[in-house]
Amino acid sequence: MKELIHRYQLASVLLLTILLVIVLPLSLDIFRLNLVGKYLCYAFVAVGLVMVWGYGGVLSLGQGVFFGLGGYAMAMFLKLEASDPESTKIQSTPGIPDFMDWNQLTELPTFWLPFKSLPLSLLLVVLVPMALAWLISFAMFKRRVGGVYFAIITQAVALILTVLIIGQQGYTGGVNGMTDLKTLLGWDIRTDSAKTILYFVCVALLIASILLCRWIQTSKLGTLLLAMRDKEDRVRFSGYDVSNFKVFTFCLAAALSGIGGALFTLQVGFMSPTLVGIVPSIEMVIFAAVGGRMSLVGAVYGALLVNAGKTLFSESFPDLWLFLMAALFIGVTMAFPMGLAGVWEDKVKPWWRSRRAAHKAYDEQLLARRRAEAAAVVETTPPAANTQGAHA
Repeated sequence: MKELIHRYQLASVLLLTILLVIVLPLSLDIFRLNLVGKYLCYAFVAVGLVMVWGYGGVLSLGQGVFFGLGGYAMAMFLKLEASDPESTKIQSTPGIPDFMDWNQLTELPTFWLPFKSLPLSLLLVVLVPMALAWLISFAMFKRRVGGVYFAIITQAVALILTVLIIGQQGYTGGVNGMTDLKTLLGWDIRTDSAKTILYFVCVALLIASILLCRWIQTSKLGTLLLAMRDKEDRVRFSGYDVSNFKVFTFCLAAALSGIGGALFTLQVGFMSPTLVGIVPSIEMVIFAAVGGRMSLVGAVYGALLVNAGKTLFSESFPDLWLFLMAALFIGVTMAFPMGLAGVWEDKVKPWWRSRRAAHKAYDEQLLARRRAEAAAVVETTPPAANTQGAHA
């Protein structure tokens, strides 16, 4: 077990698990715990960015797209469950979501039909973001489009999807999004017990995602991702198809973002186009940058720190919180270029190792001194017992 922890560097994961499973639930009330659960939904995106940006070298400024698609997929199922004929009997067309009835739709659109099934909806939470990610990345990476150009393209996709969601109000809920999401297969997700359960489900899936990504990092694929990031041409000349690696990593990040979006919808109870656009996508990159774009666990701490700061500043300084958040971002990136994980790796761990080495050297010196003193005592002590035996 010790070798397994050392090989995959799981000590930090264990500490994070203890914090999320034991410390926070015991120290926070249900309202604050639900806020932490919301922050952890963003951590899925940050973990995906560590893989695609930190290891793959591909900066995506449109991860809010995949977060939103996963969230909307879950919201569509919940909205259909809340729009049964009995609950919507006052509408002109019972059995369809209220915003469709407001926009004079008389039947459920075809692309909504799969979301009547929960298993199919859960599958689409992952498949829809992955499908769009594959389409974008395959078209771009096969033509060797990367760097700042790819980042701009992902921003454009985020803007296009936001405009599309807002413009198609009759099919998506428009600028108001999807609200009034109450039950999951009859289970009221608004109760305190439901929020607690959803929090632990979120934690379990997040830890599983970190372990999956850590396994990829320690595999041959992870080594190739690092080599591709640093010397892409050398990897290509070695016979590997670099574009396929980039496509895989981008789709993995999209799938993780979709899972985070679905969990966000369940815990918060709504989904809005404000979570899909350019601004939230850039904020998600900041989560990974603050935590450390090379650290999976650091990305989680980055998401927690930034979102907790946003909540604290907006509650305490409603007129200044945007300036305080900007100061937080600038201060962290200037003082710690490699994020919080960089502080741990470059400052704390070397200090701790030197401290342990000093204690070990001191203990060895103390032990050697005591052995020398014991040997000296033995040499100067007369063999009284042996003398008595000889006289006898």
